[in-house]
Amino acid sequence: MSCLTSTFNFIISTMNTQTRIQTYKEFWPFYVGEHSKPTNRLLHFIGTSIGFVCLINFVLTLNPKWIGIGLIAGYAFAWIGHFVIEKNRPATFKYPFWSFISDWRMWFLMLTGRMNSEIQKGSKGMQFSGSNNR
Repeated sequence: MSCLTSTFNFIISTMNTQTRIQTYKEFWPFYVGEHSKPTNRLLHFIGTSIGFVCLINFVLTLNPKWIGIGLIAGYAFAWIGHFVIEKNRPATFKYPFWSFISDWRMWFLMLTGRMNSEIQKGSKGMQFSGSNNR
């Protein structure tokens, strides 16, 4: 019985020490750190690009199926990148809005060749844990 009590106390203490990110300015470096591997970023880029094409198809056809296809494709590629490549939990589960915005920000930075400088800034200025501890 004491083992069960110890486990329960550990879980409660862990939950109490986890802090939630309060601002997008704090979130972005965290997000960048969760995307440290190039293959994960590439999978995000592919998924977001498919999502963008689906958005265009929705605007042209007004067929709502394109929204669903775009979301499924975008998240499928991203989640494969997290679970298989990066071995962490997607930030979408805890910070859905900021994560969605950051996916598009990363996509644009990759498209314009500026994402690597964000990765370098993060590795110099912060230590990333590679897990969703926040």
